[in-house]
Amino acid sequence: MTDAAVEDFWDNGPCGHLIARLDGRIVRVNATLARWLNYDGKALQGRLFSELFTPAGRIHYDTHFGPLLHTSGELRGVTLDLVAADGARLPMFLTANVKSGPDGGPESLRITALDASDRRAYERELLEERQRAAAEHGRVRELAETLRRSLLPPVLVPPAGLDAADYYYTASVDDVGGDFYDLFPLSRTRWGFFLGDVVGKGVEAAVVTGLTRYALRAAAVSNEDPVQVLHNLHSVLRQKLGAALHDRFSTVIYGNLTKGDNGFDVELASGGHLPPLRLHADGRADYVDIVGGQPVGLIAEPHFVCTRIRLAPGDTLVLYTDGLTEASTGVGHERYDDQGALLAFAKSHAPTTASGIVSAVHALLDGLGTGVQDDVAVLALGVPAAHNSGIRSSNPAN
Repeated sequence: MTDAAVEDFWDNGPCGHLIARLDGRIVRVNATLARWLNYDGKALQGRLFSELFTPAGRIHYDTHFGPLLHTSGELRGVTLDLVAADGARLPMFLTANVKSGPDGGPESLRITALDASDRRAYERELLEERQRAAAEHGRVRELAETLRRSLLPPVLVPPAGLDAADYYYTASVDDVGGDFYDLFPLSRTRWGFFLGDVVGKGVEAAVVTGLTRYALRAAAVSNEDPVQVLHNLHSVLRQKLGAALHDRFSTVIYGNLTKGDNGFDVELASGGHLPPLRLHADGRADYVDIVGGQPVGLIAEPHFVCTRIRLAPGDTLVLYTDGLTEASTGVGHERYDDQGALLAFAKSHAPTTASGIVSAVHALLDGLGTGVQDDVAVLALGVPAAHNSGIRSSNPAN
């Protein structure tokens, strides 16, 4: 390569080149950089290189980049704005190193500038996109929370002589689960309640959840038989969802509460849901025997089972969804209730109140932390002990 070619490459290459003394005064500028800055190359000679920066850039160069260059002998990849003769700001990607003299000491500075306009635009677009994504994420969270709240009762108002407490554990703030529950009056002496879980997550599951809640309430008003209530729910869902129902089936427990002289008679129907826990006033705890029911919507003609129990003073009934029993313990693939931990947990807290057991479940879920990978709904109904008869309570954990 001839000297002329080398000189041409220096002067007209795709990068700006600049040589400065150790004090930063410019000795030579190539034509490319002079053209970008709209200066005559000779007009820049003798000026401090840092004078081409913006005030903020000059501070950064004088306090950080310049000392780093002199200390390490090179500067890699710094983006700064250079100010052109007309005041325009030009984003530049700067690299530099120190040339050594014959004695091995520093002699001059060699600086290369690359046009960083496209990079700056990309960074700005990336930042804007991140901001848009963050805003959209916030809207998704707000929508999910609004939708979730619309599918749950705003407050439980149990009949006189009954405690009721509830808790909903949200595994993901970005999505809507299919867990649901409710407690509502049917007459002066009879109340209905239910708890269940629609398979899946998201808007589609939420649609089925909302339809299920309203269908259960309507069916409970027109029929006193809990099993028939579940059959009516199944018919409504098949009519509304058709062939899509088998992909959105749900497990449900529906029950009627009838006030008696000394407690409540409870009639329960199960559509394939986990059996409720009963914590007795004498300190015992057991599962309500309601195994054998089939999920609503899974098959064309499901079979539901029913049982009757009595809640006496000091007794508490606890309904829950499988996000609790299937939570990971962090030990291999073991789930929380694989070895009967839930029943042992209930026995350790009996006897208790509805709000007491819900608070304990709340603490249990917090302790499992990220092991709880699915939403959890908990509904507890309890008859206060004889000396507290007639007290109503709501859930302090909700």
